Amino acid sequence: MGNKICKRNQWAICISFLVVILILCIAVFTTVGSANISVLDTIKIVMSKLPIIKRYVDISELPKSYQIIILKIRMPRVLLAVLVGAALSSVGTAFQGIFKNPMSDPYVIGISSGAALGATIVIVTQINFMIMGLSGVSLGAFVGAIFSTLIVYMISKVKNKIPITLLLLSGIAIGQFFTAIMSFIMVIYTNELDKIIFWTLGSFSAKGWGKVLPIAVPIILSIIVLNFFARELNAMLTGEETAQNLGVDVEKIKLFILLLCAFITAMAVSVSGIIGFVGLIIPHIVRLVVGSDHRILLPSSALVGGIFMIIADTIARTIISPTEIPVGIITAMIGGPFFIYLLRKKKSTI
Repeated sequence: MGNKICKRNQWAICISFLVVILILCIAVFTTVGSANISVLDTIKIVMSKLPIIKRYVDISELPKSYQIIILKIRMPRVLLAVLVGAALSSVGTAFQGIFKNPMSDPYVIGISSGAALGATIVIVTQINFMIMGLSGVSLGAFVGAIFSTLIVYMISKVKNKIPITLLLLSGIAIGQFFTAIMSFIMVIYTNELDKIIFWTLGSFSAKGWGKVLPIAVPIILSIIVLNFFARELNAMLTGEETAQNLGVDVEKIKLFILLLCAFITAMAVSVSGIIGFVGLIIPHIVRLVVGSDHRILLPSSALVGGIFMIIADTIARTIISPTEIPVGIITAMIGGPFFIYLLRKKKSTI
């Protein structure tokens, strides 16, 4: 009992520490940009919009342009980065637990290729519509991601089971097939090539509150639900047969987590584009610090993923300012060498 209480206290301290770091990162990196706005001014502007507190905050001496920059440009962009980073990291953690494969990430079952193809089709057909604040491209990406997941699931299902190896192979095959179709479309519609390439590299550029609000509640609630399956993920780490003996309905849990993760990834991808490697590297880094118990690993990965994405996006928009580069390039530059490290480490154990 004493050890359990001690462990829970350690977990509480860890989560509290990460929450504080995340809040500080939001405050600090919201100030970074071409307009030089201090952290104190940024905090005052944000607090001026909070209920009850706003009556005690005076921002009349601050330029109106500062308020527009912080509240309508930087703040929604930073919060969107937090949501997407938390989503991809949580899904990566869950997939690595289910597949028992350290090189699994949110796009391992062809989700990214499906999203990219869906967005590409909308871009080249120039369909313009909005539903609940999401553009046609975002909705096309969402539908493509869910569609690819369902196809992979149907292909890999054997009777009432989903063999992990078959699921991974099906994901790779469908992903390559969808990528080939997208490449074919890009060859034909060269006029839209820049838009397609920029979207497939991922970006938070020009993303206001209209992009944040529609996905915030679904992503946050889905991540919370995913955390309720931490014990089942722990059991599955010991092997599916052992988990079954412990009372875990492995196939049902596997299917539910798979569909939930596909939904989380689709929501994130629909507004940010394809941002790779986040769900691969963050769970590994966090696991080295907090261990492999998903009760602490899942929430910690979500928080660290949010922190990492804020930093990556800030680098993307400032490293060659005023030109902005897609954030997916930054995450790939960091994640690529890390992936090679994992491959070498895996090879040494064979």
